Amino acid sequence: MQTPTWFYKKSHPVALLLWPVSQLYRLTVLGRRMAYSIGLKKIHRLPVPVIVVGNITVGGTGKTPLVIWLAEQCKSLGYKPGIILRGYKGESQEWPQLVTPESDPALVGDEAVVIARRTNCPVCADPDRPNAARTLIENGDVDLIISDDGLQHYALARDIEIMVIDGARRYGNGMLLPAGPLREHRKRASHADLVVTNGTVGVGEYGLRQKATTTVNLVTGERRPLSFWRYVLVHAVAGLGNPQRYFRILEEAGVEVTRHPFEDHHDYTSSDLDFSDENPIMMTEKDAVKCVDFADDSYWYLELDIDLDNNFADAVTRALRFTNKGPVNG
Repeated sequence: MQTPTWFYKKSHPVALLLWPVSQLYRLTVLGRRMAYSIGLKKIHRLPVPVIVVGNITVGGTGKTPLVIWLAEQCKSLGYKPGIILRGYKGESQEWPQLVTPESDPALVGDEAVVIARRTNCPVCADPDRPNAARTLIENGDVDLIISDDGLQHYALARDIEIMVIDGARRYGNGMLLPAGPLREHRKRASHADLVVTNGTVGVGEYGLRQKATTTVNLVTGERRPLSFWRYVLVHAVAGLGNPQRYFRILEEAGVEVTRHPFEDHHDYTSSDLDFSDENPIMMTEKDAVKCVDFADDSYWYLELDIDLDNNFADAVTRALRFTNKGPVNG
């Protein structure tokens, strides 16, 4: 979903009204975490390094591009990474699901298909994260697991935790759900091994910057530089937790944008994108995998990559070396 604007406003009446409910949620979160820490709930430990990437707020922060970057980085260090994720919005009746670039996003989720397309790594979707990881280890040539959005999934033991923060919105009003955007208390950040910030960086955090240079046609596969669209009016489509960030990327590149925000992980139909004119449609890659069946040659998606602080790669290498669970070349 798109997060409510009052999540990011201090002392909003709705947030204050929901504050008592948020305290019940807080007790539930603390109780669940304690159940794992004292052994009431089982923690599954794997024979390979496990990197968990996640956040403590609802809404988009840039986790998936970071997962894609990590996969390539781990390959360069001699690992054979596999990637697991929940398969959010996937409607499969059977789990786990091994994901390929040709998988149906309606079954396994849009993010799973994007990751499979961009990384060429084994990918497995399953709400049961330990089961997904075991499936990859048993079925593929995998010696490292990366979990996308698994920070709160304590059933899977992790060697490295990477927390991602939205540098502009950060922790919002500082309240837990449903009064604010927090899944856990903001102090949870102090327990993560590495904190990456998409935007303005705080003390002890590594900077992440999204960059976009290429657009891709959904039908023909033609690639055009983003600069091609300067001064061109497009319908910008984004089904994201924070669609405004995507719109700003286009606008800062000089594209003339008509904004069309949708709910995060929206299931598109052709009628959703019938804008009754001939202007091209520019969407996110996550949206594009769900529109291939009805797209025409006016449909394009923006291919996003990221830049990270130079010392972040070194920090990941040191953390992996410390696990003593596999080869680190370099």
